[in-house]
Amino acid sequence: QVQLVESGGGSVEAGGSLRLSCVASEYIDSSYCMGWFRQAPGQEREGGARIDSDGSTRYADSVKGRFTISKDKAKNTLYLHMNSLKPADTAMYYCAAEYGSLPSVVAGLQGYEYTYWGKGNQVTVSS
Repeated sequence: QVQLVESGGGSVEAGGSLRLSCVASEYIDSSYCMGWFRQAPGQEREGGARIDSDGSTRYADSVKGRFTISKDKAKNTLYLHMNSLKPADTAMYYCAAEYGSLPSVVAGLQGYEYTYWGKGNQVTVSS
């Protein structure tokens, strides 16, 4: 059972940057695929970015060019670097993990692909 703990959220003004971290309870080597999701109040959960077991990445159009997902295997940590933040980015952010590779190159942003989830970390962007 993999446990995931997010940190690094907070409040920032529009145009600012934040880095979210997600520490896993066990070694997240190349056998795992991982992703970042977000959910704003009253809205559906939205996939933001994912990194497959081979290191390939994919982003939702809403964050492409502004967010970067990365993984530090030595620290068992997944990151989400967020730049040029907008008020629309305000949400609870969750990391997710699954053992194995994603079923296809277009997968990883729906949520059903993952078994393990963190409890979330709030990001608030003011205008």
